[in-house]
Formats: sequence, C-alpha cells, structure tokens
Amino acid sequence: MHGLFATPDIAREDRPDGSIRLWSRTPLDRYPPTLCHHLEERAAAHPDRVFLAERDGDGWRTITFGEMRGRARGLAQALVDRGLAAGDPVLVISDNAIDHALLQFGALYAGLPVCPVSTAYAQGSGEFDRLRAVAAKVRPRAVYAGDPERYRRAVAGLGLDGEVPVLDPGAVATLAATPETAAVDARLAGIGPDTVAKVLFTSGSTGGPKGVVNTHRMLCANQQMLAQIWPFLTRRPPVLVDWMPWSHTFGGNHNLNLALARGGTLHIDDGRPVPSGIGRTVDNLRLVSPTLYLNVPRGYDALLPHLEADRALRDRFFGDLDLLFYGGASLPQSLWARLEALGLAATGRRPALTTGYGSTETAPLAVAPHFPTDRAGVIGVPVPGTEVLLRPEAGKLSIGLRGPHITPGYLNDPDRTAEAFDAEGFWQSGDAVRLADPRRPEAGLLFDGRLAEDFKLLTGTWVAAGTLRVAAVAACAPVAQDVVVAGHDRDAVAILVFPNLGECARLAGLPAGTDPAAVLAHPAVRAAVRDGLAAHNAANPASSTAVARALLLAEPPDVEAGEITDKGYVNQRGALERRADAVAALYAEPPGDAVIVVREPR
Repeated sequence: MHGLFATPDIAREDRPDGSIRLWSRTPLDRYPPTLCHHLEERAAAHPDRVFLAERDGDGWRTITFGEMRGRARGLAQALVDRGLAAGDPVLVISDNAIDHALLQFGALYAGLPVCPVSTAYAQGSGEFDRLRAVAAKVRPRAVYAGDPERYRRAVAGLGLDGEVPVLDPGAVATLAATPETAAVDARLAGIGPDTVAKVLFTSGSTGGPKGVVNTHRMLCANQQMLAQIWPFLTRRPPVLVDWMPWSHTFGGNHNLNLALARGGTLHIDDGRPVPSGIGRTVDNLRLVSPTLYLNVPRGYDALLPHLEADRALRDRFFGDLDLLFYGGASLPQSLWARLEALGLAATGRRPALTTGYGSTETAPLAVAPHFPTDRAGVIGVPVPGTEVLLRPEAGKLSIGLRGPHITPGYLNDPDRTAEAFDAEGFWQSGDAVRLADPRRPEAGLLFDGRLAEDFKLLTGTWVAAGTLRVAAVAACAPVAQDVVVAGHDRDAVAILVFPNLGECARLAGLPAGTDPAAVLAHPAVRAAVRDGLAAHNAANPASSTAVARALLLAEPPDVEAGEITDKGYVNQRGALERRADAVAALYAEPPGDAVIVVREPR
C-alpha cells in the first residue's frame, strides 16, 4: 500500500466545554474555479482520451474530453439562444448516460444550475408527489427527460407552462451541434467559485429531502482534497466502472467529477446491486478492469458471490486495482474479510480497502482514513481544508464540519439553512462519532450512529441504532443484506431483516427462483439468524445491544416509498413507518410463527 495514501498530519484543540476541534495541518492546494475550467484543462491536455463510456450492444459508446468540451459549448450556445438566463435551473430526470452528462456540462457552461433528481421519483403509477415537490422548490426553466416515453406521465404531471422546454437525448444531440459564438465565453466569464452548479436533493435517510445548494467551489475543492489524500490518482488516470446515480452526491459529485478532475475514464455501469441488475454489472466488469472501484456495501454484497464463483472474473476485477472504496453505509466485517480473501487469491496480496465520510452538504468528502486499516468502521481523519468540531450531545460526540466544500445552505429554505449551522459556521450533520484512540487524533474517528435514529427503550435506556444495525447484519451473515432496528418505547430491541435471497437459497439448498416465502421459511435460514443473534447476544447482553426477536421480510425495500436511498442505505425511519404491521408482529404476544425468537424480553 506504500504510496497509495498521503500521511495524515492532524491538529487538535480541546475546548473548555468538552468539544474537540480537529483539522489537517496540510494546506489545501489551489484548484480550478469551476467544473467547466476542469473540462477546459482536460480537453486541452488530452483531447482524444475517453472521458465517458456507456454500453452499446456488445461494446461501448464513448466520448472524449475534447468531444465533451466542444459539444457542451455548442449546447450552451443553444440554451443561450433559447433565452435561458444565467441562474435559470434545469431539472434533469435521467439515468446515468453520456447525453445526461452532456446536458449537465452544457448547462454549466451557460451558467445554469442543474438539478438531477432520482428517477424513482418519476416512475410508478402514482401522482409523482415527490417529483412535483422538487419541481415546486426548484422552479425549473428547462427540463431534460433521458427517456421521454418512460417519463412522459411524470413530466406531464409537473404542469409546466408552454414556455418551459422539455429536452430529450435527440434534442440535446441536435442542439450540441450549434455553432458557438462569443456568448459562450461571456457566460463562462460570468461564473465563478460561488456560482451554483447543482442542486441535489438529499435522500431523506434521516428526514424529508432538502435541496442542497452545490457551488463550483464546493465541487472543485472536494476533488482537490481527494487528490491530496490519494496521490496515486496523479500517477495514472483512473479507470472506473460505476453505477451510482448522478442524482446522488456519491455518484454525481465524487465519482463523475473524479474522472473529470483526474483525466480518467468512467464506464457507466447500467446494472444495479439488485437481483435483476447485478448480472449486467458482472457483464460490464468482464469487459473492463477498474483501477479504482467505488461502491456501497449493498453493491459489494451483491457482487461478491459472482467474484467467488468465477475465477476469471475475480482475477480480472482485482488484477489492475489500486483501491477498493465503500461509502454510504458501514461495511460489515464479514464482507471486508471476503473481499480481502478474494484479492489475496487473485493477486497474492491483500487489496487496499478504505472509506470516507461526508454527505450531500459536503460535496461529499470531508473525513477519510488515508492510512492503511484492517477493519471496517474507521471513517478517518479530516482531509486537507476540512475542520471538524466534535461536541458532546446525548452522551455522544456530534460532528460538525467547516471548509470550502460545505454548502451555503438549502434552496429556498432559510429556516433549515439557519438550523443547520452553528454560530461558528460549522454545518451540523446530525451524526455521532468517537475517537478510535482518545490520545491520538491521527488514529481516526469511528462512526457512532445517526443521532436521529437512536431511541430509548421503555426503561429509558438509549439504543445506538446505527451501531447495532451493523452488528446485527454481521451476526446474521450471510442471510441479512440489511436490517431495520426497532424498539422505541418497547421493552427490548427487535429487528426487521431484509434478506439476501440468493445467499438464503444457497444456505437452504434450494434452486434460484424458489418462492421467497419458501426460502425464508426454511429451517436452515431461520437457524442461521437465530444462532447468529444468539452469539451476538452472548457477547452483548445489555438490553440496548441484545436482539430479542427478528422477522425476515420477503418484500425488498421500496425506493419509491422512501424505504431505501439511491445509494443503497435503508431509511430506518421510513421503513419502520411503512412496515408498522411488521413491527407490531415482532412484538405480538404470543409471537407468530414467522417471528424468530432469540431471547425473551426481560
């Protein structure tokens, strides 16, 4: 791992009120003023290098940095010609695609902030309430629909007046051929670090979605932070295969902008970490060996069985890798161990695994363990340019963040903006952390749960839901893909389990495609949960850490209903509310046959 990471140099200030301020002594180097300037630099340096690739039949359709620059500037001219003024927002409803990226960069050159929304908001047979709420907040002056037929009803439901153009890939391709004039450079000269580049709506994992303002300064500073902690990025252009949606900060800011800023190539993975989509991801990874692979724990959980079953796929996947990165949620230690074993078998060395901590409001990277680690859970230290403030709250340390990559606030929401910042300008995340070593801040921070997810049992004992969730997933391996922790104002903790049906079928010796209810009712599956939780309880007998009951859910978490975010993290509050009947079944007396009783409540 020598040379992968920059050596952390962390300073610490202990305050009289018990709070702790941490920051990196390494100064943040200079960075371009806007994303457009990044593209200008890359197009000038290597115009023929592939920037983006998407599947096209048996191969890839590609666009180079030079082509992206030229077409984006042409599209910017067309948008100016259509009367769109600087600052007019563009609502984007689209999966990841080259045309989607072209629309984004064309809008940015014209000084138009883009708002990519989750495509889940525009699907289904409902009234598209969340999409309409987003549009009401954004008030778009143009709309882009990546699939005009698929999103026809959703766009119609927005009730836009005839003056708001609705563009599709065909229109974008035509408009991108517009000959540019001096108007494009004039618009580019009018944007700067504090110009709004994007508005991204939070996934709502701890509350309702908010429109987070993303400035060019935020996004460019964040990429400079990343380059300074991962020096390997400057030695060769990264190659990525990535599915994470550009409506989310992980995919749209961290990953897409990483390829842009470092002159790399991002292969758009049109698969998903779900049974119906993971096969496509595997197909894509057979074609491309990534040098940097970024995913959420759910994605690794879905991919691992394929890597374990196919030696050629395993060797191709690990053969050229510099680093494996996970984010969005904590990685169960069982997945960490399986990834290490696969990498060791493929290359003779353990792969480097790491993570980071941040949010939509931090563009997203703010804290990262840019040092070797041998276990999951360490979220790292402040990266250059970031200040961290740890403040005692509810028996934990809440984490606040300050730096050039922090949002100035929420779109058209002054009250939420004011609530989010303290008197010193630290953005309050609502998360808790703890020091891995209280005497050595350079040892990093450990995630200690979301304060909004923690709750009290009927006895008044606090339950750290985030920490317990990770432990329960590990205890129920390989059955559990994720869990929801219940017990607010109850006598004991219980969990709802979203299972990995493929692993459950394998454990039960049943063929793929077996009815989920039959798989989950199999004695081997139930015994794995019961025995795993019993072992967990033996090591963690307190009422706040022991799990009394579990219930396996045949229905997966519903994105459209807000149970799961685009990045694959289960919205604990949303799932508990939607599955109130299942929670009631967990605590019914006597328990039904479907409930797995691990330990009777005391």
